[in-house]
Amino acid sequence: MVSETNIVESLPLDDKHEKMKASDLLVKCLEAEEVEYIFGIPGEENADMMISLLESKIKFILTRHEQGAAFMADVYGRLTGKVGVCLATLGPGATNLATGVANANMDRSRLLAITGQKDSHLLHKESHQNMDVITMFKPITKWNWSIRNPKNIPEIVRRAFKIALSEKPGATHIELPQDIAKGKSNIPPIIPQKIFRAKANETLISNAASIIMQAKRPILFIGNGCIREDASTAIRRFSEETGICSMNTFMAKGVIRDDHERHLRTIGIKEADHALLAMKEADVVIAVGLDLVEYSPKSWNSNLDKIIIHVDFTPSEVYTFYRPEVEIVSDIEYAIDSILDEMKKQKQKYPNSFVLPRKEIPEVFSRIKEEVEIRSESFRDDFSYPIQPEKLVIDVRNALDEKDIVLSDVGAHKMWIAKIYQTFEPNTCIIPNGFCSMGFALPGAMAAKIVFPQRNIVAMCGDAGFLMNVQELETAVRLKIPMIVIVWCDKDLGLISLKQLDEFGKTGYTNFENPDFVTLANSFGARGYHVKSVKEFEDVLEQAKQEKEKPTIIAVDVNYSRNRILLDDNFSEYLSNLKNYG
Repeated sequence: MVSETNIVESLPLDDKHEKMKASDLLVKCLEAEEVEYIFGIPGEENADMMISLLESKIKFILTRHEQGAAFMADVYGRLTGKVGVCLATLGPGATNLATGVANANMDRSRLLAITGQKDSHLLHKESHQNMDVITMFKPITKWNWSIRNPKNIPEIVRRAFKIALSEKPGATHIELPQDIAKGKSNIPPIIPQKIFRAKANETLISNAASIIMQAKRPILFIGNGCIREDASTAIRRFSEETGICSMNTFMAKGVIRDDHERHLRTIGIKEADHALLAMKEADVVIAVGLDLVEYSPKSWNSNLDKIIIHVDFTPSEVYTFYRPEVEIVSDIEYAIDSILDEMKKQKQKYPNSFVLPRKEIPEVFSRIKEEVEIRSESFRDDFSYPIQPEKLVIDVRNALDEKDIVLSDVGAHKMWIAKIYQTFEPNTCIIPNGFCSMGFALPGAMAAKIVFPQRNIVAMCGDAGFLMNVQELETAVRLKIPMIVIVWCDKDLGLISLKQLDEFGKTGYTNFENPDFVTLANSFGARGYHVKSVKEFEDVLEQAKQEKEKPTIIAVDVNYSRNRILLDDNFSEYLSNLKNYG
């Protein structure tokens, strides 16, 4: 196979290509990668690139903080499958960008960060705003590089995109010093080519199928990889044709519909996690697209008693509590279809040995599914105020279509959304659960509305996380982005308080005061409401859906007194008394 480097070096460049300014070439390379938007804030050291962008079809979205730019690029990458691009200058611009880049990298979102830099001849000594950005970004990216020769730009850009897109995807970073941006090059952009993954090993497919067919209580455990590579159709087909019960991580909501009778919904919510109780009763775990940053196997395999089948694009992590019996590394969709086909073959060969699909749901799984549904719906008719978390989530779900998108920020509300919000399609409930950075949802919702302008987009934020990137309201107003932001108000860092109470019996330094959210929203030119009843919340939410040009901020007082059941709701005691596991 000829390397990209050899292809470039073999071109008759002097005869075929005119010299181009380096910043223009970088933009041309981004265009070759089909970049639509760049989110960011320009600075003195990336001025050449900003001027080059004036002549490009790429749209530059000026944000009000670099962190907001990175979160927008992150969500753009999640929803499109492309690489989201964000930009900042050197020094403080780069450090501001870092949190959003780290969030994208750990959530396996495709992102490229571009930062400016001083002239390359100054980088060996102290100078104004100079710092080693490359070293800073190394632990929060898959790969990064400082451009030191304009002729290397096509290779570096292509490599950055290729690495960002390759499983497991993540963030990459390019630094462009000011003097290099002004240089010249006659190397043309490298046009990306489609990459096809290898098929799964047939012996491993056969082994996996045999284990699953003989299992008593198998569980299909769905992870983020199934969202990233659009494997939902194959996963649903496998679920339907085998009758095996399933569950998903926070970042895989919607791969299987939450209302499916054999889907036990979301795992990862401490001891009130009913899906975890089912996992503890499973004998075989079919982990598909699972990323260990989502949910530690120690929580569900502490006794090392699970037979694990690993299906993913990459080999499994080496981890004491995750020891696959069968490890299938290939395209997820192909692997799952192949396992299903093999199971059908084994059924035909031994018709009296296996039942396919499984007719009966194990009693423990059936009881858990029933309990999940009961508890999810128990506050549907509760009109007390401050609103109950379950009621708030139910009302938002009722107001939206199945393909509308909810983005959760980080806090106690994230747990309620994961637990209660019924999700029916992939990438319609986005919950950051790798790096878990507060301040994600508001700028993320802006990117979601840019990608899907015809859908309703709702950001669910705690009152702490909302204020972390509230400045992006100006961006949303300027761009006429009519997303909806629901602020869950309790004047407390609720999840931190909950965990402090659980461990110490008291809380420390988690309370704060809020501004007048209506005045704040109106000052930006957005629409602001602070509702005073459940009925008013429902009415305002309907009004917000009709808005075409402005963001709407809806502050809601939430009764978090029941947060403790997120840690323990005593349902596990009931299950321990069940003797018949089907």
